[in-house]
Order: sequence, then structure tokens, then C-alpha cells
Amino acid sequence: MEETDVKVATAYEALRRREYELITDLLEVLPKIDTLDQERVAQVRDALFHADHPYLMVFVGPFSSGKSSLINVLLGETDLLPVGPTPTTDRISILRWGEEAGRMRSGDVDTVFHPSPLLKKVSFVDTPGLESIFKEHEETTRKFLHRSDTVLLVMLATQAMTQRNLEYLRMLREYGKHIIVIINQADLLTPEEAETVRNYVLEQSQEQLGFKPDVWLVSARRGLEARAGAELDEELWRQSGLYKIEEYVDEQLSDVTRLRHKLQTPLQITQRVHQAALDAVRANQAALDHYQKIADNIDQQLQAQRREQERTVREINDEVSSKFGEAAMRGSEAIRDMFRLSRALGSTARGALELIGLGGLARRSQGGSYTRTAFEARRAFEPINALPLVSGKLGPRLEGRDVQDFDDLVKYARREIDSLPPSIQEKLIGTVQAPVQYDRSHLLNAREALEEIENEARVFEVEQLERTVRNTLLYLAAWEAIAIVLIALLFGSWEAVAAAEPTTPVVLLMLLLAFALLGFLILPLRGRMLEHAYTNRMLKLQARYIETLTKAADEQIEYSMGLRRQVVQPLTRLVEAQTQIQTDQLNRLQKAQQEMAKIEADLATLGRKRLVGLRG
Repeated sequence: MEETDVKVATAYEALRRREYELITDLLEVLPKIDTLDQERVAQVRDALFHADHPYLMVFVGPFSSGKSSLINVLLGETDLLPVGPTPTTDRISILRWGEEAGRMRSGDVDTVFHPSPLLKKVSFVDTPGLESIFKEHEETTRKFLHRSDTVLLVMLATQAMTQRNLEYLRMLREYGKHIIVIINQADLLTPEEAETVRNYVLEQSQEQLGFKPDVWLVSARRGLEARAGAELDEELWRQSGLYKIEEYVDEQLSDVTRLRHKLQTPLQITQRVHQAALDAVRANQAALDHYQKIADNIDQQLQAQRREQERTVREINDEVSSKFGEAAMRGSEAIRDMFRLSRALGSTARGALELIGLGGLARRSQGGSYTRTAFEARRAFEPINALPLVSGKLGPRLEGRDVQDFDDLVKYARREIDSLPPSIQEKLIGTVQAPVQYDRSHLLNAREALEEIENEARVFEVEQLERTVRNTLLYLAAWEAIAIVLIALLFGSWEAVAAAEPTTPVVLLMLLLAFALLGFLILPLRGRMLEHAYTNRMLKLQARYIETLTKAADEQIEYSMGLRRQVVQPLTRLVEAQTQIQTDQLNRLQKAQQEMAKIEADLATLGRKRLVGLRG
């Protein structure tokens, strides 16, 4: 073979492998495309068969016409395929090149591997006899004919062009295949008889079918004799006529047009099916859009439901803030009551009792605590005591909304599932239903922390204020006691001081009175400071309370949102899967389309340089 032929053969083989890989990849996608006719997939499998074989030469004919014997001789073997006077072939046998001899069975087809150089160029196909007494054999052969590139119709020289053989030739002609008539056992004829038989076949073909096929007279027996020795007997080989088949194979590999046709056949089949698949996937986009709308609608519902639950939490927190604000206001009023300037004398008296150790007795006579008495008078703890009722409303409200949302989601999901095509509904995994259990622990577990904050607001703050009030009263009583002592001393030394300077006692008295009054003014100022500190304290407790409640509510909401997602998970999982499948299918089809375009372009240039060279 010339160097240019080798280059063409190499380029052809590279393109063939690319076609094979392309079709193999498509066969992973096509069966999964909804609405794509499975007959289309079968066509691509046939295209794969084409792409997986260099060139198919199919031997057909009546049983015992010598098909298997001819293939054995061509490959230099005597028993590669079974031969005999009765039907021995009931399956399709494809003979392919392999480094080592072997056999593989798949369905109705046996693949026979053999290290013959001839099989690097073509694949031979042995078929059951067309006249087999087993009807299914003929049907098997007929189904395989459309895969062939060249059909060799084998008939015996003594039975050439019988009515049955003429029908076979007509049938093969209808398949649109290139047909070569092989007349076996030509060694039984004289040269004149052989020429007569050949002309008869040509005449009958022309007269009955309107065309003249190639007619080759061969002899399997002489072919065996030619291969009997260590070296091939070239003379006997030519006399056997089998050299024509070898030359035909070489011509096919040298004929760029035929090679291109061989590759174009599976490519065209694949392109047609690919377009149908692409149309099917794009048509499914409408369904995909609907799936996406379902997913978007579910997301919107879940977001709206989360916002509604969060709004409920904000409303409860607002009530909590209101209660703390009311408690802070009432406590501030109680503090102002205790530190009013109008109560200065009474406060001084209570402070004096504290100084002499009788404060406890006085407090017991007034109920045990000045501060608690003042706070109870203003009912400052009522808002704090109401907090458990306020925060306790959150759980039932959230749960009630959850139950309603579960029911709404179930109804929506079932309605959407019922609207899907049956082929999609079959892919649903799981059941859409409301949860059978509901965990309330998130808010319940927060109750202890909330009670601790409530107790701090009721107890700790009052005790701290009580100590501060007592200290303030002590300071006030001490202040006033000092003023009284100084005034008393002034009056005791009034005459002596007046003798030195008449106006001095009056001035000192005025200063001491101002000093005493200043002590009374400290009382409301101290009250303002305590009021401010109390308000800040309540604000901090409010923040802790709301933070604790909100955290627990968020956990409860997150849990309930998880239940919502579980309710619709069968539907959302189906939507996500279908979206992913459709997207993957479209991407792979588009990738295949690009590869087909590249193969088609490379196929158009196959052997171009060689042809130009030959013309030159």
C-alpha cells in the first residue's frame, strides 16, 4: 500500500474512533431523555455498530453455499468457522481483528477475534442461510443487512440464479447496498461453463432487476490448496478467484469517497437522532420552567412563612419590652416617691433611727422595707410578673402557625404532583405528608433562663436599692445631725461671738441653715441618680430577656422550617433532580453537537491532499 494510502487509512481510523466515542457518550444520555422515542436510541446503537467496525462485508446466501468456507480460506484457517452439509450457522458471526484469537457472545451476535492482517481493513460477517429450514435464521440475517457496507451474495455454481437467488438479489437491491455476486465451486465448471454462468447471472439481473452486479467466480477448494503449503501458492490463489476479494478490500481503503461514506453513515444517523433528542430536551424546557416555578413558589412560601414566624417573635418581644418599660417606669416613680424633697424631714428621721440602730424596728413597723413598700405601692412588679404569660404565648402561636403551614404545603405539593406528567410522577421518591411529631423543647428549655432574669428584676434590684436607700438616709441624717450640732454650738457661743462682731452670729447662722438645706437637696439628686441606674439596669435585663427568648424562638423556627422542607422534600428533590438531569442532558448534547461539527469538517478533508497529489 502506498504511503498516501497509509495516511488515509490512519486518518480514517482516527475519525472512526472519534465517532465511536461520540456515539458511546450519546448512548449514556439518549435513553434518559423523556419523550424521546426508544426507536431513535436503537438507531444510534446501530450507528455505534457502524462506527465500531472498519468496514463491514456481509456474506449472505443459502445454507451450504460455502459462506463460512470462503471466510475461513480468506483468513488462512480451516476451522475458524464451522462448515458442513447441514445448517451450521444459526447466529451472526462478526470476524474482527484481534491480537489474539477469541470469541465473545452478545445477544444474537458472536464476535470472533483473529489476528489476520485482512481484518485490520475490514470486518467479515457470516450469516445464517437465507433458505435455512429455521425461519428465525432468515429473519436474523434480514435484520442485520442494513448494517452492511458491502453485501456478498454467495451461491453455488450448480445453482446459480435460481428463482430464490433472484429474489434474494432483489431484496438486497432494495436495501440500497453495494452487491457482489460470489459464485462458489467454480472449479466444478469448465472455463466455457463458467463464462456461461457468469453471463447468465448478469443477463438475469439486468432483465429482472435492471442492473448488473459484479459477478466473481471463486473456488474455496482451490483457495485451501493454495494455502496448504508453508508459502501461499500465488498461481492457485489466482485460480481460486479469492484474490478479487482481497483486491476489493484494498480498493476500498484506497477509495476516499467510499471511506468517507462509511464514516458519514453513522454520523448522519447520529446527527438525525441528536437533533430529535435536542428537540425533545428543548421541548422539555417548558416542563423544566414549570418545575422551576414550583421550586421558586415553594421557596417563596417558605420565606413568607419564616417572615410570619419572625413577625410573631417581634410582636412578643415588643410586648416584653413594653412590660420591662412599664416596670422601669413604675420603679422610677417609686424611687422618686422615696426621694422627694417633701419627704426630707421624714427621711431624715428614718436616717436618724438607722444611726441609733432602731431602723430595723421602724422598717418592721412599716412592712419590713421602705423600698419594697414604695415599689408595692406603685405595683412596680406587676409587669415583671406578667412576663411568663407574655413569653408563654410565643410557643403556642408559633406551633399553631406551623401546623397550618404544614397543611398548606401538603395541599400545594400534592396538587403540583398531580399536575405533573405520569412519567415524572413515577420518579417521585417518598410521600408528601405533615410531620407526625413536633418538638417543643427549644422554647421550653429557655424557660429556666427567663425565670432567672425575671427573679433578678424582682429581687436583686430591690435589695440593691434597699441598701442604697438606707445608706442615703444614713448620710442625710448624719449631714443634718452635723448641721444641728453646729447650730447648737453657734447658739451656745452667740454672745461671745456677737461681742467681737455683732453681725457674725447672724451670718454663721445663715450659712449653717444653708448647709442643712443643702443636705435636703441631696435627697432628690440622689434619687435621680438611682432612678437612672434602675432604668439602665432594667434595660439590660430586658435585652438579656429578649436575647434569650429570641435565640430559643430562632431555634424553634429553624426546626419548624426544617419540618416544612421535609414536608415538600419529595417534590423539591424531584424538581432538583429533573432540573439537574435536563441541564446535564442539554450540556452533553451541545458538547456532542460541537464534536459532530468537528468530525464532519475533518471528514470533508479526508484524503484531500492525497487526491490532489494523484491529480498532479
